[in-house]
Amino acid sequence: MIERYLTYLATIRRYSPRTVDIYRSILEEFFSFVSEAPRSHGSAGQTLAAASLQEILTVQTVRSYEVYLMDEKGESAKTVSLHLSVLSGFCKFLMKEGVLTGNPVRLVSRPKQEKRLPVFYREEAMQEYFEQTKGVLEYGKYEAQLERMILGLLYGTGLRRSELIALNRDSLDTARRVLRVRGKGDKMREIPLTPSLCEEISLYLQSQGSLKCADQAPEAPLLQTPRGARLYPVYVDRAVKAALGQVGSISGRKSPHVLRHTLATELLDGGADLNSIKELLGHSSLAATQVYTHNSIERLQKVYKSAHPRAKNDGNHGD
Repeated sequence: MIERYLTYLATIRRYSPRTVDIYRSILEEFFSFVSEAPRSHGSAGQTLAAASLQEILTVQTVRSYEVYLMDEKGESAKTVSLHLSVLSGFCKFLMKEGVLTGNPVRLVSRPKQEKRLPVFYREEAMQEYFEQTKGVLEYGKYEAQLERMILGLLYGTGLRRSELIALNRDSLDTARRVLRVRGKGDKMREIPLTPSLCEEISLYLQSQGSLKCADQAPEAPLLQTPRGARLYPVYVDRAVKAALGQVGSISGRKSPHVLRHTLATELLDGGADLNSIKELLGHSSLAATQVYTHNSIERLQKVYKSAHPRAKNDGNHGD
């Protein structure tokens, strides 16, 4: 039944291979816990046949598993919540299959997570990087050109790392100045490109075309390693870390996702509405986008405290 569920995730829900692997690992760990735990924790020693899943997947078993993750393994609240979410999804699938009559995970309280606001880079810091490297696309070596192109696309479009890697040459529509992106859940969206970013992409592709091993077919990767291969996650992470490491004012975490947060925060501060940002980022719900309002409010409060007359006087009118 686990394999049927994972196949469903991969083929029907179109989850990425990495996500399916995470689900597999969590489900295997849960059922390993059940098989090794005392009988009071669940149906120890039972097979995972459909007939026994009703007895295995109970509120008591899930609660015991949650305690095991927190107390014995010392997992964070975020990790425990991830495990419970995977189990909940599996139970919903079993309900559709007629194996379970209810979802026991819904009756288990999840550990409270500390809310963390998205980290972002200051606009001045990003401008510093692009100013430092503005001649790279015309005169630099290919590796440096690719590095800047990775930064330019991530910061200019808010792409996820996986979406950046998956871009093909035919994803780019230069006539309309848009980028066609296949996001989570196999959903397609179009992202507008600024004239300057279109020009930079054109310069990069000219440089890419000079590589002996470059693949210039329409379905070929838009961004290619010096050997003409598609980028991979570690390559992108290293490029971002190396590029932002050149900026003295950036001392925190350097990752593709922070660039995505940075664009969203700047758009919100610039007056863009949440629904537009939601569509640009490919969020499935507005709730995922609303988190960026907290960053903007914090920045507004700092401006208020430093500039408003009453804030300067702690609310007093003064003499």
